[in-house]
Amino acid sequence: MNRVDAVRDAVHQRLLAEFTPGAYDHRDALMAHLRVLVFEHDPMLEPLTVDAVVTELINIVSGLGGIEPLLCDPAISEIMLNGPGRAYVERNGAIEVVALNLSAAAIESIAQRVIAPLGLRLDRSSPMVDARLSDGSRLHAVLPPLAPDGPVVTIRRFATRTIELDDFGMDQPTVEFLSSAIVDGANILIAGATNAGKTTLLNALAACIEPCERVVTIEETAELALRQPHVVRLEAHPANSEGAGEVTVRDLVRASLRMRPDRLIIGEVRGGEALDLLQALNTGHAGSMCTIHANSAVDALSRLETLTLLSGIPLPIEAVRSQIHSAVDLVVFVARGSGGQRTVQEIIALRPVDQHDAFPTTTILQVQQ
Repeated sequence: MNRVDAVRDAVHQRLLAEFTPGAYDHRDALMAHLRVLVFEHDPMLEPLTVDAVVTELINIVSGLGGIEPLLCDPAISEIMLNGPGRAYVERNGAIEVVALNLSAAAIESIAQRVIAPLGLRLDRSSPMVDARLSDGSRLHAVLPPLAPDGPVVTIRRFATRTIELDDFGMDQPTVEFLSSAIVDGANILIAGATNAGKTTLLNALAACIEPCERVVTIEETAELALRQPHVVRLEAHPANSEGAGEVTVRDLVRASLRMRPDRLIIGEVRGGEALDLLQALNTGHAGSMCTIHANSAVDALSRLETLTLLSGIPLPIEAVRSQIHSAVDLVVFVARGSGGQRTVQEIIALRPVDQHDAFPTTTILQVQQ
């Protein structure tokens, strides 16, 4: 351990030993106190080094430690801590290594600091958690034994600027078509791979909803940031340490129907809630939207069919397909390019049921790869 690290660790330990709640409510008071402690431990440190040590301690005490500078960089959209000494970021669409030598304890501490105010649990008996930072970023953490190389933390951040439909590589007629479809009450399924930009596109599409409409959003981890004034946000909740208190997305879909929504927006369909969603869309909630993982627009319909069949209610496949045809008007497929740009690659509309075709569709947009 070098001289500067030794001073930092010693001051940190002393601060923890003498900590009194409310003693340093203001950042300036904490910084002044830290300068005094650093000087007491090593009066010969250069002023610039003292400033660097104090900043690092501030990040440890009141922020998220070593990743705090990364969180302040608007060009970074993903922070990936793959265990001790292994850190990567996605910057401007490209993944790169960062010089961030965090220990296993430091990585786990980052996750614990995020989930503590949320009442979530992360330990060996519950080694995986999803949570949300105060700025809306999403954190996913996995501990050993599920992660044998040490704790893994992934933080997905969202653009600080507002993303519009024009940012997805569509020409103006296509943008106007989608905008009109939303205003007219089309039910839209947004499909794509992981990190393709599904939620970002969902936000951009939702901006076309009239301000007078009541919108209920349902997510496993809240990420949507709708601009309308009349929005009710619902977020699923995992079970507590006793295994009680779990509220699933499916529970929230059912509950939302008692809230008189004009439109439902579901962050992602990934389980039995698919059946409840189809029933909601077929009973007067036109203009609703959701996302789904899929490799193409047509694959999204097949996956929605599979998820519906896994709902636990035995239904003939013909009935499921009939509900999908009645519920879904458009499927929009979004993909991420090699440079990080998210573009809409495909838009299809469902046609009337054809006994020779499970999902007869009309292609509205098809971008050649």
